[in-house]
Amino acid sequence: MKLIDKDNILALASPSGIGAISMIRISGPECISIVDNIFSGFEKIKLIHQKANTIQLGYIVDNDRTIDKVLVSVFRNPKSYTGEDLVEISCHGSVFIQDSIIQLLLKYNCRVANPGEFTMRSFLNGKMDLSQAESVADLISSNSAASHKLAINQMRGGFKNDINELRTELVNFASLIELELDFSQEDVEFANMKELNKLLDKINFSLKKLIDSFKTGNVIKNGIPIAIVGEPNTGKSTLLNTLLNEDRAIVSSIAGTTRDTIEDQISINGVICRFIDTAGIRSTKDEIESIGIERTFKKMNESEIIIFMIDLSTLDEEKSNYYVKYLKDINNKFPNTKLITVLNKNDIKSQINTDDLNQFNPILISAKNKSNIDNLRQEISDYINNLTSQIDNSTVSNSRHYDLLNKTYEEIHKVKVSISNNVSSDLLSIDIKQAIYFLGELTGEISNDEILGNIFSKFCIGK
Repeated sequence: MKLIDKDNILALASPSGIGAISMIRISGPECISIVDNIFSGFEKIKLIHQKANTIQLGYIVDNDRTIDKVLVSVFRNPKSYTGEDLVEISCHGSVFIQDSIIQLLLKYNCRVANPGEFTMRSFLNGKMDLSQAESVADLISSNSAASHKLAINQMRGGFKNDINELRTELVNFASLIELELDFSQEDVEFANMKELNKLLDKINFSLKKLIDSFKTGNVIKNGIPIAIVGEPNTGKSTLLNTLLNEDRAIVSSIAGTTRDTIEDQISINGVICRFIDTAGIRSTKDEIESIGIERTFKKMNESEIIIFMIDLSTLDEEKSNYYVKYLKDINNKFPNTKLITVLNKNDIKSQINTDDLNQFNPILISAKNKSNIDNLRQEISDYINNLTSQIDNSTVSNSRHYDLLNKTYEEIHKVKVSISNNVSSDLLSIDIKQAIYFLGELTGEISNDEILGNIFSKFCIGK
């Protein structure tokens, strides 16, 4: 993708296919005069003379042929989405009409836009930084209230402001160190190392906060993975079906029916929850079932919540002791994962005392009869509410940002080690500059064609 084209681009900005209304967007230095060639307004005002941010009703015509009655919106640089002159044509949603207008525009000095090219021009023209541009794609793909909130916060520039503040302070200190190097013969000190250490501690704290927020941001953006695990025939598939209110998983009395993971999702409190029905955990010689069990452990490792199911009807003292040990192992192995213990089939009376399991605050349910399912939903809901309460303007949800923040953190650590070892200022300067570089990559202050092309290629055409 050629990054700084000053030609005129067009694209269908609404979903393709038949609809009530479609929108065609044109941006570039000649876009207003181009549309003027094919537009006949009721007010008989040429678009080149039309005021900015106004709409005119009229017809799109091809010589003597009228194509459609449309609304044409005119936006003038720099107060437009792209920072260039921009025109939007709202036409009727016929595929034939859409294609006819686009083909007509292509006859003039206009070409079809690449994916994300409108937003790329917005970035290149200083309308938004790179992190904000990426949040546009997240906003378009948001599938829940929480992921929408996250994208909106980032698009408003909260993350950008935090990064710019850190980068500015580092640049100031790097300048002082460079000044010392320039006057090395004069034996003067411009950069106070104690102050630099204080600054580095402050930056480390801010970076760690941003890095740690990725765990929350990522699961909210992509959905909270919730693994339903346990021994065969404990009711895992039945519970999945009950939670989803549909027969998603096959239910059978035959142990080992679920050989692979089954996933589906629902929205709880505005957050997408991805429920995963896993193969029953047990010793088996069946090769296929063994692979399924391996995948179960993998899903447990990837999950935010583990629902561990126990069949209350088959529980005895030996099994109870085993489950206590097993649940403790899960807590130790996955300390950052929410563990919910569920005792299923509470409709079938058991004579065993479950006091040993009470330390895990088990929820007694009947997945088959849908008894106490609301209690389980409430437990999940409380966890989600706690998670979403952590969302703020600086919550990180983009893996590229996460990677660059970690790289910056590593460079800052190198600087601190170098200071403690009395390393020379010229070597300090190298590490500080590298940290500044990574922070610049985050917001697009520093970028290259390959990175930008890769980022914007993932956008939809028309945005």
